Amino acid sequence: MKRLLRGSFLLLLTAGLVACGPPKKSVFPPTVSIQQLKVLPDGEWQLTVRIQNNSYGEMDFKSLDGQLQVAELVPVRLHAAFELDVPALVGDVITIEVLPTAQMVKTLQAVNAKGSAGSLAYRVNGSANAKPEQEKQTRDFDFSGNDFLSPAPGIPNTFR
Repeated sequence: MKRLLRGSFLLLLTAGLVACGPPKKSVFPPTVSIQQLKVLPDGEWQLTVRIQNNSYGEMDFKSLDGQLQVAELVPVRLHAAFELDVPALVGDVITIEVLPTAQMVKTLQAVNAKGSAGSLAYRVNGSANAKPEQEKQTRDFDFSGNDFLSPAPGIPNTFR
C-alpha cells in the first residue's frame, strides 16, 4: 500500500510539472509566392511578395534572400530586409523591386501581348530569416515554390 501511494504521488508530481511548462508550438517553413508583378516606368519590376506563415505560432520575419526565375531563363536575386510580424497560419506581403534581364522583359512582353490568355511561369527559392514566437534567436527557413502570373485585366503593366 505504501508503494502504491508513493508511486501515485510520484506520477501526480510528474504530471503537475509537465503541466507547468508552456506547450511547444510547431514551427514550419513559410511559403513564399508572388502575389503581383508591376512593371515600373523605369523598367524595374515591383513584386508584391506574399509570405505565408505555416507555423502554429507567430513569426517575426527579418529578411528574404533568394532567386526569381521566369520561365527557364537566368534567375535574378530577390533580397529584402524588413520587420514583419506574421501571426500563426496567416500571410502578409512585402514589396521588393528587381531589375529584370533583357530576356525576362521580352518574355513578359510576349505574355502581355496575349492578354488574359497569357501566363508566365515563375519559380522562387531561397531562405527567409525569422524568429519563431517561442525562440530567442532568428534562424533561416528554406522556401521553394512555383506558379504562374497573368496580365491583370484593366490594369496596365500589372500581372497577378
